[in-house]
Amino acid sequence: MVTLKPAGLEDAEALLAVQKLAFNALLEKYQDYDTNPAMELLSNLRRKLSERDYYFILLDGREVGYVGVKHTESALHITPIGIMPECQGRGVGHKAMLLLEELYPENQRWSLGTILQEPGLCRFYESLGYRRTGEVTNIRPGMDEVGYEKVIEREKG
Repeated sequence: MVTLKPAGLEDAEALLAVQKLAFNALLEKYQDYDTNPAMELLSNLRRKLSERDYYFILLDGREVGYVGVKHTESALHITPIGIMPECQGRGVGHKAMLLLEELYPENQRWSLGTILQEPGLCRFYESLGYRRTGEVTNIRPGMDEVGYEKVIEREKG
């Protein structure tokens, strides 16, 4: 069973360990040392933990991933979601994203960025109802970030 558990400042080291495992393969592939979450410093993650909402993603009670949520004026921005390699492709991220939406029932707009050259990542977000915004940012040669957005129409009660 997939669940989410809030993470706080006291969880920074454990969160960073999960983050490094989740993003190491992409770091090796793209060598984006300035932007990849696997290269994040503990001090930087601690700062982000005080500014954003973070959650561990649990599979049967075991920490197998995490997701960050940044509050902006127009949307909640996923920054980022990472799943440990041995749990990727098993529906863990999909379920975690749906649970995350349930935690913010008043929010109608979600945004995120992902690697354009990773069709599996793009399909993952599209399967959850995200649509490309048209915004593309070059990170380095052969690596671009593409923007995605999801609008949730909620019934007024």
